[in-house]
Amino acid sequence: MITPLSQALAREGSVVTLGAVTVSGDPSGPLASRNILSSVDVVGADLLQQQPVQYSWELFNRVPGVMLTQFNQGTTSGKLSFRGFNGEGEVNAVKLLIDGIPSNTNDGNMPFIDMVFPLEIDSIEVVRGTNDPRYGLHNIAGNATINTRQGGNGGTLRLRYGSFDTREVQLVKGLESGNWSQNYALSYQGSEGYRQHADAERLSFAGKWFYTADDASWRAGLIARHYTVDADEAGYLSRRDSHDRPRQSYANNATDTGEREMNQLSLHLDASLSDDLSWAGKAYVNTFEDRRWTQYWRTSAQQERYSDETQYGALSSLTWRPQVDFLHGFALEGGAEVQRQENQSLRYRTLLRSRTAQTRDQTFDLNIYGVYVQAVIEPVESLKIIPALRVDKLYGGYRNDLSGEHAGVNDYGLIRQPKISVVWSPWEQASLYANWGRSYQVGVGSAAYRLASQQDDLKPSINDGWEAGLKFRPAAWIDGRIAYWQQKASDEVQRKLNDAVGDAENVGQTLRKGWDVQVNLYPTTDTRLWLSYSRQFSEILKPNPNLPASEGQEMDHVPHHLYAAGTTWQATPRLQLSAWANGQSDYYLERTNSTGRFGDYALLNLGATYPLTPQLSVDVQARNITDCYYEYAWYDDTAGVRQSLHAAGDGRAVYVGLTLDF
Repeated sequence: MITPLSQALAREGSVVTLGAVTVSGDPSGPLASRNILSSVDVVGADLLQQQPVQYSWELFNRVPGVMLTQFNQGTTSGKLSFRGFNGEGEVNAVKLLIDGIPSNTNDGNMPFIDMVFPLEIDSIEVVRGTNDPRYGLHNIAGNATINTRQGGNGGTLRLRYGSFDTREVQLVKGLESGNWSQNYALSYQGSEGYRQHADAERLSFAGKWFYTADDASWRAGLIARHYTVDADEAGYLSRRDSHDRPRQSYANNATDTGEREMNQLSLHLDASLSDDLSWAGKAYVNTFEDRRWTQYWRTSAQQERYSDETQYGALSSLTWRPQVDFLHGFALEGGAEVQRQENQSLRYRTLLRSRTAQTRDQTFDLNIYGVYVQAVIEPVESLKIIPALRVDKLYGGYRNDLSGEHAGVNDYGLIRQPKISVVWSPWEQASLYANWGRSYQVGVGSAAYRLASQQDDLKPSINDGWEAGLKFRPAAWIDGRIAYWQQKASDEVQRKLNDAVGDAENVGQTLRKGWDVQVNLYPTTDTRLWLSYSRQFSEILKPNPNLPASEGQEMDHVPHHLYAAGTTWQATPRLQLSAWANGQSDYYLERTNSTGRFGDYALLNLGATYPLTPQLSVDVQARNITDCYYEYAWYDDTAGVRQSLHAAGDGRAVYVGLTLDF
């Protein structure tokens, strides 16, 4: 039985849903995110599929409390982050999954998100907090999952044209007959970009093939994805030039460009072993090949950066749901995960893309093993308790072919991560929940290994976090959640982004905290409104001795305020209008907080959809209708630069789309 997700989760303790999604009503299978009892948000396809975005990470602007970092530099376009972590790439704190498959690169970045175009997405799901035991590596502040279409016989073709010569074609088709289901997606997007020298072309293909047994006791499937992109980089401008002529690109960036190819292949098997016992398993391989030429400033050398990564992995879980006489409900789940990474990182100094010297030649492998157990205990209908424990262990080796150095991975030991969550629902109209959990951070790239420059093995940075919240639905026309959270890290480390070796530096002991409010309103059957606001703080409690001036200061690129609001209105039986806005306050550029604050914005967008026939509809989307100037900024401390560098976001834009359902 398929039911709307908003109905299926109506009585869950901490999940808030935007839009319509479909889920199986069958209670078997692995424990879902709604059992995590943290700040879980699900956004449905009806709010995502018509969004005119350049990259799919932009879709997460519909998720409360999520910050988007918009680099606007070719293939390095941007990313999402939350819970007081920035998107700079120094600490990548969000685990990404696509149809349940881990999809971060070695450094924790999320380029695989670009493989999935909006029309293919059924829902996106964000779990914020430290108490989800299902994942370990990169799950520092939480995780984000993209669920794509599964089954059905429908098809949709979407054509779009708009500002900056943006051309887009998306095609999805489902085929379901008897025991077999197939789903295909083919997408293309080309654009000249808002700024000069910002042309980009993207192509993606995906196929899903699944077989379900006659008695539905097991299901097996294969998912394949392929993606390529070629994109020019407009580069960074001085503060004055970016404000005066935001669309320009300096002449020294004329040969900056990037090319990227990604592939993902996964096998899936789910089985009901008995009435109360189920098993789920996945095996996968990810490949990532990226070549980028970039020059950050006029006086800096152009660089060629090459990464080649292959990941092999498997995940398995066994879930037991027995009937216990003295409990209202009980479930026990154990899981295991393994991932092997084989990575190569090369860098060169170049002139007009011609190599002049090699600055990096590294080969390294990383093996991650993790196991977890969690129980869902319901003594009575109104109380749910979820204790959990996860343990991870890392192995690996490193080779520097420029220096001849070899090293093993730091002896991080067994990384234990206890967690517990509680929800109490004394009334149908409200649920109180609280959780505590531990996550971890280790070095990425060469920083994960015990190099010759180290005297001792590095220890993992331990993140202890807790949250308390109230989810409410006092009437049919309103629901929402308010929560306070805090996360403290011991010996936080961050990547040195422009370091020749790719090493890391110690930040120190850090504290992040904040509160979130989100409300969904349904004043009439034709109108829906949503609002969200997040207040977040960060502080360096005990700094790196090499940077004492950072004590008591804020982490860089963490705005205090994140806010969003939107509405859809069925103005007539055929015409639907929508409006949404999102924004943030400014932030510091580095940890001493001495180089100014930048990055605040408020963007307003409008949309309209009108069906021409039952199968064909037209829509118009206007982005940033006030033509607000907004930017990404960072501070380059390189000798000869030592100034803030800026890249403007897109100005006012209009897109027209045609959607054919068949």
